[in-house]
Amino acid sequence: QVQLVESGGGLVQAGGSLRLSCAASGRAFSTYAMGWFRQAPGAEREFVALISWNGGNTDYADSVKGRSTISRDNAKNTVYLQMNSLKPEDTAVYYCAARNSPFGTKRYSDYNYWGQGTQVTTSS
Repeated sequence: QVQLVESGGGLVQAGGSLRLSCAASGRAFSTYAMGWFRQAPGAEREFVALISWNGGNTDYADSVKGRSTISRDNAKNTVYLQMNSLKPEDTAVYYCAARNSPFGTKRYSDYNYWGQGTQVTTSS
């Protein structure tokens, strides 16, 4: 069992930056792929970024590519999402997720554990 707790969301002006963190419980964290997803009001949950168990493989949604960086620190059981040049369309609740596999996917249904989410709001 893995419990995930996100933090770092908030209100930021367009062009600003935020770093989201996701702290995980459990000693198996280093064996899990991790992902970030987001959900805006009235929209479906969508993929943002993923990272493999050792950080060697990452992937991003086209909408955030070049503006975001996912990373992990297995010694701290934490995954991060650095987001720069934020836009109003980035406004959403951001969720981290753990997949019981070394490698992640872009499908939210492939992830086994979810955090409660953290709100990111970008004002224009």
